[in-house]
Amino acid sequence: MPNIVEIRDLHFGYGDRPILSGLRMDFPRGKVIAVMGGSGSGKTTILRLIGGQLRPQSGSLTVDGQNVPDLNTSDLYLLRRKMGMLFQNGALFTDMTVFDNVAFPLHEHTNLPEELIRDLVLLKLNAVGLRNAARLKPAEISGGMARRVALARAIALDPALIMYDEPFAGLDPISMGVTANLIRKLNDALGSTSILVSHDVNESFGIADYVYFLSEGKIVAQGTPDEMRASQDPYVKQFVHAEADGPVPFHYPGRSLAEDVGLGGQQ
Repeated sequence: MPNIVEIRDLHFGYGDRPILSGLRMDFPRGKVIAVMGGSGSGKTTILRLIGGQLRPQSGSLTVDGQNVPDLNTSDLYLLRRKMGMLFQNGALFTDMTVFDNVAFPLHEHTNLPEELIRDLVLLKLNAVGLRNAARLKPAEISGGMARRVALARAIALDPALIMYDEPFAGLDPISMGVTANLIRKLNDALGSTSILVSHDVNESFGIADYVYFLSEGKIVAQGTPDEMRASQDPYVKQFVHAEADGPVPFHYPGRSLAEDVGLGGQQ
């Protein structure tokens, strides 16, 4: 099976408010796929659906051949062992050491002896350059280092699928570049598939094999980074070149200001 994740005609919303409409996406094994779009376009929702935290109203979503919405709790828990997740801003446990943060998924999902867990954690921390920071707390390291610890935790179980939710948010340019390179190198070393949700065009385009652009819950463009750079699609051009004017509105849709303040029809 060439794709580890396949999404077909997926619809999801909160109550009467649609979030994703008729989504069709493929995530091939061994590739880095970027999912990009403005705030509120549904990017993080896709990650939550893949992880089984949310269930779609209709359509199918398969991970490693299993339809995630149909799985019971125990089967979903087993499937999640094949997934790694880097949350926005890292989401490290602040009262745990760097070592214990990375060891957490190994304790949670395996029955490995402590000696082996210790060696695995140190190997993962070494891969992100932080083996010597193992005994420090998150508050004792920089934001860029904390993001690398979160990355080590995400790959602790050598997952087949790694999901990154805004991994570059809040990082300085050097830390951003280091994190991007790590995502690409770890993906290739593990033979994993990486799904990268991000606003950052330069870093994402630098490491992604393929890009999906979302707007208002629909795929509006897709292709390789080079194809997206050359695209004449108004939405893609606005996003890639950070243009203020374009199809993405500044104001949230709804009533006009005049209507809300009672000026409708008045001089």
